[in-house]
Amino acid sequence: MFLFTVTKPGLRQAGALALCAVCLCGTVAAAVHFSGDAVAAAAPVTATVETTQDIGTYFTGYGFETDLSSAAVDKVKIPKKWDDSFTAFNQVVQESGLDLGSYKGKTVEKWTLLCPQLSTGDKDTYCVLLVYKTKPVGAYLLEKPSGEVSGLVTAAKTAAEADGVEIEYPED
Repeated sequence: MFLFTVTKPGLRQAGALALCAVCLCGTVAAAVHFSGDAVAAAAPVTATVETTQDIGTYFTGYGFETDLSSAAVDKVKIPKKWDDSFTAFNQVVQESGLDLGSYKGKTVEKWTLLCPQLSTGDKDTYCVLLVYKTKPVGAYLLEKPSGEVSGLVTAAKTAAEADGVEIEYPED
C-alpha cells in the first residue's frame, strides 16, 4: 500500500503540468494531421550530444541520412577574431538555428559523418556537427574535395524539391 500526499501548491503544479501535456499532445496531433507531405525544417531539440547515434539523429531531423560507421571526430578551435570569410561561414551555420558567436576562442569537437544520399561518384558530402561540452553549437554540410559548405535548411529544401515534396518552414 502506498500513501501519497499532495499539498495545494503541489496540486496546482501537477495540474499545470497536466494541462501543458494535454496542450502539447493536441499541438502535435494537429501538426501531424495537417502536415501532409511537408518536410520538417528544423531538427528535433537536442539538448546534449553524447554518442554518434545522437549526431545521426540530429541530421535525420533535417532529412539527411548519415553513415554512422564513417563518423570521425576532431578538435578545432573557433577563432577569437573573425574575418569576413568566417563571418560568412557563421551565417551558413546560423541556418541550422545555431551560432558560433558565443564560442569565440573555444575548442569544440568537430563530428563528420558521410551523407550517402547527397554523395555522387565525383564528390562526397559530409554532415558536420560542432559540439561544445555535449551541446551542439554549429552544423553544416561539407562537400569534398571542393570544400564547399552549405546550410542544412538550404540543402534540405533543395533535396526535397528534387524529390517533389512540399517544404514548410516555421516562422522565426
